[in-house]
This record gives sequence, structure tokens and C-alpha cells, in this order.
Amino acid sequence: MSAEAQLPQVLAAFDFGAPVVGALRYGKGHINDTFCVHTQPEDAMCRRFILQRISPSAFKHPDEVMSNILKVTDYLAQEIKAAGGDCERETMRVVRTKGDGHAWYTDSEGSAWRVYTFVEDTVCLQAAETPEQFAASGRAFGKFQYMLRDFPAAELFETIPHFHDTEDRLARFKAALAQDKLGRAKECAGEIRFVLDREEDCSVALRAQREGKLPLRVTHNDTKLNNVLMDVTTGEGMCIIDLDTVMPGLSINDFGDSIRFGANHCAEDEKDLSKMSIDLELYETYVKAFLDGAQGSLTDAELEYLPWGAKLMTLECGIRFLTDYLVGDEYFHITRPEQNLDRCRTQFKLVADMEAHWDEMNAIVAKYR
Repeated sequence: MSAEAQLPQVLAAFDFGAPVVGALRYGKGHINDTFCVHTQPEDAMCRRFILQRISPSAFKHPDEVMSNILKVTDYLAQEIKAAGGDCERETMRVVRTKGDGHAWYTDSEGSAWRVYTFVEDTVCLQAAETPEQFAASGRAFGKFQYMLRDFPAAELFETIPHFHDTEDRLARFKAALAQDKLGRAKECAGEIRFVLDREEDCSVALRAQREGKLPLRVTHNDTKLNNVLMDVTTGEGMCIIDLDTVMPGLSINDFGDSIRFGANHCAEDEKDLSKMSIDLELYETYVKAFLDGAQGSLTDAELEYLPWGAKLMTLECGIRFLTDYLVGDEYFHITRPEQNLDRCRTQFKLVADMEAHWDEMNAIVAKYR
């Protein structure tokens, strides 16, 4: 049954505090079904909420997803309030169901739904139009690390097992290569060699964690610009959203994924690889902003490994694209043949460019640590 068909029973389950006057599809997300719900309190302006059906294909255990979200947002609300902030705008707030007060509702088909209050006077940007916007996202994600610095990350569920386990991604790639069920390996020998030449790199961060050098943190794991709501007046990051992938992890991965996504000017599937490179000015902009937001909460080892976070998140993403190409484009949606191969090539070109500017990347971190 479509999400729209389930709306009447779902809307009736939640306590919106006023009559619902409408619910429309909202946003540009591709995972969950998202709606904007409008209510009309007596003698007051319309109030809005975000309603989502949690994707059962992406998240097999919605109870664990919501447990993580509740723990993290409740903790953030306490921290924000203690700092004199506005916890209704600076973190996501979960709306409970009627009667039993649950944080989510299971519909007649077994799908899980949840509701958040709408953070007004903010905008969600799909890409940074200025370095200042990129910096604002960096400060927001750095502050996210700062506010959760004392949260016991091990208490959270791993909602997507091995999500940023680069060793596991490498093992899956090798298995796909060994099978080569579509005979595609001959078409990407250079890309295969690129991965195998960096096999040891795939263990750098995880080995540091196992050795106790890198602490387990609460990490967002999808630190793109469009997961920060920007205040329309100040332009600053107001609220971190899309917390489905909040899990125990490494802070350098959150930093690194932002760099992979934002510190270049190339489309993810660009065929002209000469266009793909690390923009060191944007990299420096983000480093400074992220560390400003983190307010000294990162360890010396985390600072030392920040460039590794950028390299490994980019390498891992490229490995995932290449693996999907080898198995027949089963995971990432494609709109043309060899799109996943082109995607992997852009990521590997970015990795190579980072390696060429490795000393500069480390010097920039040292400048602001």
C-alpha cells in the first residue's frame, strides 16, 4: 500500500495538538517517505510537522533507529538548554503518539512512522553556493561532536552494520571481484589495481581504533550539507537532521565525508576526470570551521587522523561504487550504463589528488589545531 493510502490512520495516531488540515509530500530525500503536516490551532497561525515513514529496506530495525534518535536528541536538548540555547530549534524533537505516548507508530502493514516538529525559518541547501555556507555546515557538525562529547556512544545501536567499516567494504569488493559474475572486471582493471594497491590503507583508522588511539564517538555518518538546517537570518547551521544513521563511530569519518562531498567542484559521475580535484581552500575553510565548532573536544590523535578521514571516506565510497558495478548495479540507482564505474573513477581521482597534496592537508590541520 502506498504511503498516501496509509496517511489517514497514521495522522490519527499522533498528538499534533490541533486539527490536521493537510499533509503533502516534502523534501528531496530518496530513502524515507516524507510529508509536511499542517495543523490549525484555534486563534493561532498554522503549525507544521515533519511526518516520515521509515524505509523498511534501509532500516530493518526501526525500533533501534528510534531508540538512538531519542537518546541523542534528549541528550542534545539537555545540553542546549544548559547552554542557554533553544532546544526546540537546535535539535530535532520527536512528537509522541496519542494515548500510549510512543515515539513511533506501526501502521496496519507493519511500517514504522515518526513525527518531528518543524524547525521554522530555516532552509535546507542541496549544495554550498559560497564558502561561508560550507563553513556553516562545518561549525554545525563540529558542534554536534562537541555537544555529544561525553555521551556514551557504546549505548547506541549499530543501525546499519559495518556502514563505515572500510575493511568490510574491501572484503565485499574482493568477493565480488572473485566471482565477477558479469565478466566486468576486464573493463576496470585500472580501478581494481587502484584498490588493491591501497589495501593497507583500508585498515588505518580501524587499527588506530583497536589500538585505543581513536575513541568511539557518536557520529552522524551522513554529513552532507543538506543534513544541516540553516537559519534564514544568520546563515548559520541551526539543527542537524536525518539522524537515522547516528551510531557509534569515528569523528574523522564524519569530517571526512563532508570533505569528500563538499571540497571539490565535480559531479559524482563526471566523465572528465580532469575536473575532479581537492579544493584546498574549501578544505581549509571546513577544517577551521569544524574545529571551531568542536571547541577542543577532539583528541590529539583525532586531529592527526583528520586527513585520513577524508581519504578513507572517499576511498571507501569509490570501493562501494566499484563493487556495485561488478555485481550488476544492485544497490546504487543508475540512469545509464557504467554510471557506477564513472562514480568510482571520480572518487579514486579525488583520493589520488589528496595523496598528491597530503603534506598540505596535514599542514592545514596543524595550523588550526
